[in-house]
Amino acid sequence: MVHPGDGHPEEHDMTHLFQTLFALSVTAGDRVAAHARDLKSRETGASAVEYALLVGTIALAVVAGLAIFGPKLTAAISNIRVN
Repeated sequence: MVHPGDGHPEEHDMTHLFQTLFALSVTAGDRVAAHARDLKSRETGASAVEYALLVGTIALAVVAGLAIFGPKLTAAISNIRVN
């Protein structure tokens, strides 16, 4: 029977594996946290892109609306009589 602390190679391998996995998880967590801080510090750039996309979408909607309703608006305005 194998008891903990007997110095068996399998026990050493498992301990080393868990130590390596723990170190990897800490390193990955630190990198993710650093990347999140970096993204948060560049928030103004992201908001500028969001505003540009919003303005582009509004402009596209206006152009599409004029293309669809333009002839109807022209006809309606042409039929208005001023006394």
